[in-house]
Amino acid sequence: MAARSGWDLTGRIALVTGDRRGWTPHFAAALAEAGADVALAGHAGSDVHDAARSVRAAGREALVIESVLTGSEDVDRVVAEVTARFDRIDILVNNARVDFGKPLVETTDAEWDAVMRLNVRSTFLLCRAVGRHMLAQGGGRVINIASGLAERGLVNSAAACAAQGAVKQLTAALGLEWARDNVRVNGIGAGWLSAETPAEEAGRELLVRFIPSKRRGRPSDLCGLLVYLSSDASDFVTGQMVYVDGGAMAHA
Repeated sequence: MAARSGWDLTGRIALVTGDRRGWTPHFAAALAEAGADVALAGHAGSDVHDAARSVRAAGREALVIESVLTGSEDVDRVVAEVTARFDRIDILVNNARVDFGKPLVETTDAEWDAVMRLNVRSTFLLCRAVGRHMLAQGGGRVINIASGLAERGLVNSAAACAAQGAVKQLTAALGLEWARDNVRVNGIGAGWLSAETPAEEAGRELLVRFIPSKRRGRPSDLCGLLVYLSSDASDFVTGQMVYVDGGAMAHA
């Protein structure tokens, strides 16, 4: 995708976290195509290496750092490696999360804690570590990738809903806290996405029939908004969670 006027990210450095969902290569490629060099952080089995190949295919520099992202020392190491290589971080995309569904009364302490560690604690730790750096350098952009569960409940998903609600509130609070420091903090609430090529029968499944657009989304559907929120064009936008979900949030 060609960068529009004001959306040019040439000279910017982005840090994007990854997981196993396969979304990270799309996000990293979109940022690279807009001109950014991209650092990728995630555990050894995540999609960060695929994302790095997407960045290099777009002609930009990529750095891969393997990290579990849930400990402060580990996150501080990630930030140190990125700044040692690129000297700055202009864009943070908190994309890593784990999906989890189970009745609350059957959810164990360990399962609850695991969801909160990756979905909330890692976002907090990265916002704190990278935010400290952005405040010192005079600005930056933070984009937290969340979902419609930040607003809506879902049966057998109490842990996931609680975690997404926490990310939404963290986004709003930091958007206010850092507004005068040129650090914009926003979120993208993803609908039901699939990184796989839609099967012919997908249009007939019950979930797709619920979505007004009558299809599952793709990670690429988020990329235009991601680049916009990463750019100078979004300077008057902060503290917002913007939903990209085929109309599902507007569904009665």
